[in-house]
Amino acid sequence: MKTYDVLIIGAGPGGYVAAEEAAQLGNSVCVIEKNAIGGCCLNVGCIPSKAYLQYSHWLSAVHALNANGLSVTVNQIDFPSVVKRKNKIISTLQSGIHLTFKKNGIQYITGEAKYVEGKIFEVNGERYYGKNVLLAMGGAPFVPNIPGLSDVDYLTTNSFFDMETLPNQLTIIGGGVIGVELAYAMKRFGADVTIIEAAPDILLTVDSEARSIVKEKLQRMGIKIITKASIQKVKKGCVLLSSEEIPFDQLLVATGRKQNLEIPLAMGLELDERKHFVKVNEYYETSMKNVYAIGDLIGGYTLAHAASAEGIKAIRAINGKKERPVSPYSIPRPLFIEPEVAEFGMSEEEARQKGYDVIVEKMPFSFNGRAIVANETEGFVKIISESKYREILGAVIVGPNAADLIHQILAVYESEGTVDELANTVFAHPTVSELIQETAKRIYKTSINLRRNQE
Repeated sequence: MKTYDVLIIGAGPGGYVAAEEAAQLGNSVCVIEKNAIGGCCLNVGCIPSKAYLQYSHWLSAVHALNANGLSVTVNQIDFPSVVKRKNKIISTLQSGIHLTFKKNGIQYITGEAKYVEGKIFEVNGERYYGKNVLLAMGGAPFVPNIPGLSDVDYLTTNSFFDMETLPNQLTIIGGGVIGVELAYAMKRFGADVTIIEAAPDILLTVDSEARSIVKEKLQRMGIKIITKASIQKVKKGCVLLSSEEIPFDQLLVATGRKQNLEIPLAMGLELDERKHFVKVNEYYETSMKNVYAIGDLIGGYTLAHAASAEGIKAIRAINGKKERPVSPYSIPRPLFIEPEVAEFGMSEEEARQKGYDVIVEKMPFSFNGRAIVANETEGFVKIISESKYREILGAVIVGPNAADLIHQILAVYESEGTVDELANTVFAHPTVSELIQETAKRIYKTSINLRRNQE
């Protein structure tokens, strides 16, 4: 039996980042992964979807050029070449992780870990023991119990990127972030796309003002969106709703993910009250001493960067460097379509519920010179603050490069800065970042005026 200081089950963004941190802190490390290195994010999530979305952005730019004095023609979309490039990107990034593991002396085992006892696992007939164990197995697509679904060929987010032929009619069950991103990409490629969502609206986890802009954009593109849908049955080539039939030649079920709890259950680890997630303390330790869990297993935001941050915190705790847990308010939440959406922190409603005297200011991209020049004026910068100290409580950006811009505000928030620091920073002109400063200045002025009125 082989023994390691840290044994990690799962090589997704939580597991492999944690492994690197553990090795750099001087631990002997072994990582076990039953599928491909990089996990869901690299192989069937973040990276392949962004590869497809990049093509959609290029195609969008062609539309913009043709509307603004330049004539450009796309003769054909060679989708097999798109798939080939996507696979090459994945392979390149996988090779990078393998190289990093090799440089750091991290043992990597391909195979399914089976729990034996204590902190011992068996893989491919060999047993491995970890003085400390980190569970980072992530999740798998959740498939709802819809009549007839099991009788037809359908795709999940795990199999979507194996598709080598563009669909003519793509129907997506699920209007969350993943479903919307793939709907946007496929529509730009030329498919007829319908989103079917049982909830009152799509993107319910996204800021309501941002959601309205995104929804209007999708509908303007010709994507059909059906909300409050009641799916009666799925049959070959058709989803039957209570009021209409939606045809498809490809059906994607994108209704979220479920946690891989097989190993935690086998280990007898304590779950949360709803029995959905592994229960951990503030240092990500489970009910079994020296066994830790992160990422999808413990709930919260099921995002790659959240799992990575949790993995680092867990490894540091293992090494006696205990830190505060990752705050959900510090997790940026992006949506990579056009316009991009990114947000972090509290919503206005949450801030009011916590007793803050809330100030919210918003500046549209249509007020910004750089955005006007780029013909990218949809969206806004919104900062949620409060009147007493002008703390940053949250922010939402809808517009070009929102997922990058949000970090300017987030970095100030993390360093315990206030809106004043943003307002007093010298921003280059002309840049879209100036909108952040202008929004901060508005909060500053509003706060001063409120104080004067109270006096």
